Amino acid sequence: MHAVTDISTRQVWDLLEEVTDPEVPVLSILDLGIVRDVKVDNDKVDIVITPTYSGCPAMDVISMSIRMQLLSHGYKEINISLVLSPAWTTDWMTEAGKQKLKAYGIAPPNHSQQVCKTELFADAEAVQCPHCDSWNTRRLSEFGSTACKSLFQCNECHEPFDYFKCH
Repeated sequence: MHAVTDISTRQVWDLLEEVTDPEVPVLSILDLGIVRDVKVDNDKVDIVITPTYSGCPAMDVISMSIRMQLLSHGYKEINISLVLSPAWTTDWMTEAGKQKLKAYGIAPPNHSQQVCKTELFADAEAVQCPHCDSWNTRRLSEFGSTACKSLFQCNECHEPFDYFKCH
């Protein structure tokens, strides 16, 4: 560990790019769009984050990971604030993050997706399979591996997959 004498906001943002989401480790917290603000004042770093859902169980781990990342690079005065308003939206995710989700096997949120009628749900989003790119999919459950995802299955390749819900 080295002492930091000249802290820049850009350096902190660069370090935050290396902090991953514990639930989807291919995404950085910047890809996810939960880092709202970074302020540097002399030796003090203030970071504002917003959870994808209020009560998201990953936020404690994310806060700890941010703190550990900055401490390991010599930053000592670190304040992390959790802000709930305005509520996080999938619009804050980066396009690169959405592509990482798809490559990982999770259908990314897509606000341009059409609403369609399915046999299970009257007004379900049309979701593209991240495995074979088919739009012939169906929602199995409103909730997938986490509260921010729904469980889908492709009717073409028959693979189940999570869909990161738009909100």
